[in-house]
Amino acid sequence: MSLIKHIFNPLGVKKHHRDDFDIGKTVNKRKIKKRFWRVAGYVALGVFIWGILMFAWYSKDLPTPNKIKNRKIEQATQLYDRNGKMIFAIAGDEKRIILKDEEIPKIVKDATVAIEDQNFYHHIGLDFKGIARALISDVARQSYSQGGSTITQQLVKNALLTSKKSLSRKIKEAILSVELEVLYSKDRILSMYLNEIPYGSTSYGIEAASQSYFGKKTSELTLAEAAVLAAIPQAPTYYSPYGAHVENLLKRKDKVINNMVKLGYISENQAEEAKKVEIKFLPKKDSINAPHFVFYVQEYLEDKYGKDLVNGGGLKVTTTLDLDVQAKAQSAIDEGSKKLDKYGATNAALVSIKPGTGEVLTMVGSRDYFNDSIKGQVNVATSARQPGSSFKPIVYATAFKDNYNPAFTLFDLKTDFGNYAPDNYTGQTSGPVTMRHALANSLNIPAVKTLSLAGLNKSLETAHDLGITTLNDPDRYGLALVLGGGEVKPIEMANAFAVFGNSGNYAPINPILKVESASGEILEEFKSDEVKTRQVLDPQIAFQISDILSDNNARTAIFGSRNNLAFYDRPVAVKTGTTQEFHDAWTVGFTPQISTAVWVGNSDNTKMKNGADGSVLAAPIWHKFMEDYLKTLPVEKFTIPDGVSQVEVDKLSNKLPSDFSPERIKDWFASWQAPKNVDDIHIKVKVNKLNGKLATDSTPPELIEEKLYTNIHSEKPDNPAWEGPVRAWAQNAGISNLPPADKDDMYANAFKSINFINPTENTNISGKTIISVSASSSQGVKEVAFALDNNVIGT
Repeated sequence: MSLIKHIFNPLGVKKHHRDDFDIGKTVNKRKIKKRFWRVAGYVALGVFIWGILMFAWYSKDLPTPNKIKNRKIEQATQLYDRNGKMIFAIAGDEKRIILKDEEIPKIVKDATVAIEDQNFYHHIGLDFKGIARALISDVARQSYSQGGSTITQQLVKNALLTSKKSLSRKIKEAILSVELEVLYSKDRILSMYLNEIPYGSTSYGIEAASQSYFGKKTSELTLAEAAVLAAIPQAPTYYSPYGAHVENLLKRKDKVINNMVKLGYISENQAEEAKKVEIKFLPKKDSINAPHFVFYVQEYLEDKYGKDLVNGGGLKVTTTLDLDVQAKAQSAIDEGSKKLDKYGATNAALVSIKPGTGEVLTMVGSRDYFNDSIKGQVNVATSARQPGSSFKPIVYATAFKDNYNPAFTLFDLKTDFGNYAPDNYTGQTSGPVTMRHALANSLNIPAVKTLSLAGLNKSLETAHDLGITTLNDPDRYGLALVLGGGEVKPIEMANAFAVFGNSGNYAPINPILKVESASGEILEEFKSDEVKTRQVLDPQIAFQISDILSDNNARTAIFGSRNNLAFYDRPVAVKTGTTQEFHDAWTVGFTPQISTAVWVGNSDNTKMKNGADGSVLAAPIWHKFMEDYLKTLPVEKFTIPDGVSQVEVDKLSNKLPSDFSPERIKDWFASWQAPKNVDDIHIKVKVNKLNGKLATDSTPPELIEEKLYTNIHSEKPDNPAWEGPVRAWAQNAGISNLPPADKDDMYANAFKSINFINPTENTNISGKTIISVSASSSQGVKEVAFALDNNVIGT
């Protein structure tokens, strides 16, 4: 109490009534002065001791300032396209991307200082004027606020302490702020602050905010955009660009700019120009580019590196995606989707692969990822769907491994395959067609025959070799496999067709070019010239399939010469597909530079309307995308491999033409397919003209004649279900004259004797003459035929 009395009465003056007060008599000036300094010393010492005690008390549990440098900071994994453009940042609760000091532009730093801490470069971590102002404000409002905090204090609060409002936390914050200022430069502190603070939603740090709100890197921000971001941290939720107070955010942006002028960071002219700039925030749903691809890559990364590292490890991932190509794909889908409603379809997907490397160039998993009504978040590009006839090339490729070839004749006739009798899409049949014609025109009956000839298991083996992973139930598929009876993924179909375009070489699907750790260590790197491909299909077969699917003349019977599949300036191979009852519509096509699969349908697998086939719905999307992609690339033809050659054959027999072959065609044959035998369908046969049987050595020369026959049979002559329709067709076509199967036995093993009675041998005759002979045979004589110059003149 005495100390307090001395404080408030430091001179020891006694209070008297005015008329009793005589300072000259009661006060010794020297004693008063001495006593004053003694008390002041006590006060200073007390404050000093109190400060030391408080510092010691609060410092004992404080983290060291160095912790701010060494602590583990959760950072978002950054996904970039192949050209370095930002796609998305994968993060957990906090999306943060750390920038180096030199990577943060000066305008961003200046804008932040101008609105958050104008005295930043002049204080030691504490702004006493600011604290005083905040204290006065708190007293006036009778409440405790967070005002008066410097940038350094805010960094300490966010990085080292909690945001709890209390006097003790404020003291700790002040202590750490001063220590931080001693350890680090102002620029380092400001950079740490800009990397740390929240900017709303899950965006932490300036880079995450820049990408979330403007879709660009911090280094690309304009003055106006930098001012907007600087305006947010004071109240991230209130000033959210997607909230209800955008007008207030923009007003605060102008305040930032005005403060920058006051501090001399920018000129008046720069300020006025910046205020005029229209601020365009990235639409919230557009803050993620290529969403289906992003989550496809995220799954890949989490499987390989773990979820924790992907969500908070700050990986830098360069993907194979090309955002410019992605935009072309989305544009093609948007345009093609305009007529989906007409056919009862709601969704579409597109995915492209680079042949030879397996790189995913583009992936649009649905029309609109954010449209729940079409189940837009389902990635159809990686979902198993029935492919319809787009699966046929895989079956034909299997058949070509044997002696079947593009010129081989199949009979497109209604055929019962044992409780399974498919029809062609048109409901019509075409009779004998080559495999080239059958595949190009997507004829169903010949395709089922091809699967039967090639073998179900062998065809599945080919599909597996080409990278199809979903076909593992052969008993369920049966012969319907060739018409799309099994489910496949569009991305795997695109890669399988890429094998055709890459001379039979398979490369695994790959979405990643490089993965770097937060410290810059390369964790994996893809080099196209080091890709380990596998030769899964003979190059000659790959070329044959590519040549057929790029042959517009071959497909005109069904598709016409002007269609959505044809390219007239370069060879482009393509196949459509439509499932039964119109659940799925496909188009898959390729060049040596790109392979693209397009799917159209409904994500919930509901049926579309009749006529919703691949050539109507999927092909226009595929064609527009391929046209946009290829128009700047050089024409690249499919490589003609060693061994394959063009050979002229008889159309029906698929063998070398004979003198009697009426129709000949030329096509590509692999080395093992090239025919060595001569046409045996169009043949000339010696027969006994009396009984029509095959002439033998015992058949009299005068009774032998040569006749032309068409020795035509089905692909499986011993199978009545295949042979019957062919025989009926031949009958209707007037070419049913099969050569005789029986040999002439009229004179076989017979003893015969013929003697002329009149005229006698070597007699010259003229005029009318009666001819008489005596004939005998061991088998008896039923009839005697008379012939003159090998022409029968009587019996």
